[in-house]
Amino acid sequence: MSKLTEKISAFASKLNLKSDQPREKKVVRIMWALAGLGVLSTILIFVVLSYQDLPTFQELENPQQNLASEAYSSDMTVLGRYFVENRVPIPYEELSKDLVKALIATEDERYLRHSGIDFRALTRVVVKSVILQQEAGGGSTISQQLAKLLYDRPSRRGMGTIKRALVLANTKFKEWITAVKLERRYTKEEIIAMYLNHFDFLYDSHGIKSAAETYFGKQQQDLLIEEAATLIGMLQNPYLFNPTKRPELVKERRMIVLSQMKNKGYLTQSQYDSLKVLPLDMSNFKRSNHQEGLAPYFRVEMKKEIKRILAQEENHHPDGRPYNVDLDGLKIYTTIDSKIQRHAEASMVKHMRKLQDDFFRHWNIIRPNPWTYKEDDSDVALKLSNLDAQIRRSDRYQRMAKNLLVPALDEIEGIEGVTISERGIRRMLEEEKSPGYLSKIMAQNYLTRKQKRSLESYMKSDAWPKAKAIYADFQKKVKEAFDTEVKMKVFTWENDRFERDTTMTPLDSIMYHRKHLQTGILAVDPRSGHIKAWVGGIGMRYFQQDHIHTNRQVGSTFKPLVYSTAIAFQGISPCSQVLDVPYTISRGESNFNLPQDWAPKNSDGEYSEELITLYQALRESKNTVSVYLMKQIGDAVPVRNLAGRLGINKEKIPAVPSLCLGSADVSLFEMTGAYAAFANNGIHIKPTFIKQIEDKNGRLIYRSVSNEERVLQEDANYVMVDMLKYALSGRPGTHGLKSEIGGKTGTTQNHSDGWFMGITPSLVVGTWVGGEDRWIRFRDLSFGQGSYMARPIFTDLIRRLEEDDNVDYSPNDRFYRPPGELSITIDCDEYNQLNPLNEPEKIEKKEEVDFF
Repeated sequence: MSKLTEKISAFASKLNLKSDQPREKKVVRIMWALAGLGVLSTILIFVVLSYQDLPTFQELENPQQNLASEAYSSDMTVLGRYFVENRVPIPYEELSKDLVKALIATEDERYLRHSGIDFRALTRVVVKSVILQQEAGGGSTISQQLAKLLYDRPSRRGMGTIKRALVLANTKFKEWITAVKLERRYTKEEIIAMYLNHFDFLYDSHGIKSAAETYFGKQQQDLLIEEAATLIGMLQNPYLFNPTKRPELVKERRMIVLSQMKNKGYLTQSQYDSLKVLPLDMSNFKRSNHQEGLAPYFRVEMKKEIKRILAQEENHHPDGRPYNVDLDGLKIYTTIDSKIQRHAEASMVKHMRKLQDDFFRHWNIIRPNPWTYKEDDSDVALKLSNLDAQIRRSDRYQRMAKNLLVPALDEIEGIEGVTISERGIRRMLEEEKSPGYLSKIMAQNYLTRKQKRSLESYMKSDAWPKAKAIYADFQKKVKEAFDTEVKMKVFTWENDRFERDTTMTPLDSIMYHRKHLQTGILAVDPRSGHIKAWVGGIGMRYFQQDHIHTNRQVGSTFKPLVYSTAIAFQGISPCSQVLDVPYTISRGESNFNLPQDWAPKNSDGEYSEELITLYQALRESKNTVSVYLMKQIGDAVPVRNLAGRLGINKEKIPAVPSLCLGSADVSLFEMTGAYAAFANNGIHIKPTFIKQIEDKNGRLIYRSVSNEERVLQEDANYVMVDMLKYALSGRPGTHGLKSEIGGKTGTTQNHSDGWFMGITPSLVVGTWVGGEDRWIRFRDLSFGQGSYMARPIFTDLIRRLEEDDNVDYSPNDRFYRPPGELSITIDCDEYNQLNPLNEPEKIEKKEEVDFF
């Protein structure tokens, strides 16, 4: 107390008070009185503020914070997060001990001995800063710092000095009261965890878990002491002590934290001496990005499904509100196997890197590019129109339209109540060029009657010539901008970053990226329907379209459905022999209702004119035999029905005989699900990728339920599996594989799509390769067929899985074969003895229910 009296006396002398003893004692008494009055005032303020807008105990028990939702693979690897704020709370028990020690030593050394307010620290601050006018350090406890984070502090901009001081004092008192409430409601350990989980460490790193991942590329429990000290040092001011912008200042701050840890006995002198000289290593700094990491296409598609699930009333919060995947800290457990996913992505990169090189060399041989190439049935005008649409969709074009076109159009005095957009101008120009265009698109529901009348009125007004002139001038500027070379980054297969710096025109950039072949890869466990790997494209950053659900012509991958129908519906043996000659389905034949004859050719236009088995016909993908089987079936309906029961939307499959050649556009998702039934003994299970969803407290919100349906009887299904095995046996890339495998390639018109559907007993892999535009293709069959474009991904993936002892895949699994003798002959020697004339087996049609 005497020391404090001496300091007060010294403070009085600084105020030019006389040094006579009576006067000095009087000043001391006055100041003590003022101090007592201050204490009473503080108590009164606490009482008053306790009735003001402060967090209630209920609000402190459930503090409002935006929590990231995490998606887990089946082997509990975090695939990614959905968030507005990238925050995943960590309980105290899991916090790094070095983090806790560094926090207490630096921010609140008497944390374990006070109840929310450290009056000793406050006294130190007041005496040093006010009386002694020295640097005093901070006086806020960890509890007070947490209190600051729990509610918004009022802005003091534009306030006078007195008002600012009052607002600041009011805020500080509120923090004190909230800190005391926190101490009463939570344990010391819980407050530390809440504080570290709540703090914003910048770069979408809300909370210590995200901060450790962002700045050091590791989990917070794996942080080194110096890394923990760096993050704790940021708590004072993350903008000032930003490791990526002020490394030297951050090193100084880190040294202070380490020094405090030494002073508190958490570090020895030798530890401190070795740690303080270490460089600041930020080589693993990486900001969270939804477009990077494992399975980026899958995460985007899964978010759509999660939103659909959460929108259903039965999956709402107990209070009736729907959950928000970006805010509510949900746990999503998926079927994706992180190891299989990594292997699938690696197989994709290996194959597509080589294939793209082949593609570029293939087109460099001739001068025309895919947009002007005329030696096929594609329409050059249509392709160039599509390229123009790609230009208009680009960010560069949109910025130019916003900054140049829109302001210029706004200055025109047009028709009251009519706002003209760029699309409107293009439609009016097309109407001038081809009268009746507006009526045509109105009939197609692209334009309402009211919009059509507005555009027609505008074309008759004085504003139309002005708008045309403005648009023409804008297009000149666009052409100039898109024909001028600029520095940019583009996608590349040349390095593992898949990006390079270059100089090219924006138009060339669009064409360059559109010329990249894309892929979709889906791996499904046929026994459960669980999707194990999902690769939707070659690179999310530059190519956002996911090709798992894209509808593309399926080609010969559809033929096994035709064969299955014939085998099951008619009991035809795969040893049956058919002449490889053209077959015609005539006008009015059977139930096809064709308006004219239909006689397709083999893909190469060649015919052996010899008898071949169905085994051989499927292996060689003979169109002639598929047509023959359709003639035997006599109707497209049974094939469509089988496709529907295998999970393919029947609306996509026209009821015409050409479906037997794969003329329909179907998604990879549907085709993979269909083939999974073959590998699952004829039982179809719709592919799924979400097992269950829980809230932040572990309460179950949703759990998926699989529905099984037998589509093919065991005998008929095994025959189809045996045919698929024969179709793949001995093919390039299969040598040395231990797994029992089967599959079918698919190649479409003009080689625009390459497919391969591969099956094993425990994994079915569907693969599609092609351009986003159908004219992005190889010009000949040798490169454009599915066996070259798609099958290598399957064989490489299976080989990788076989060689990885840590992955959940067994190459020793075998397809189920029904016990006893099959009702359909697959032993062709035995079959030939029963059919010496080598004629197709004649069996009466059986009821569909017997085999399906």
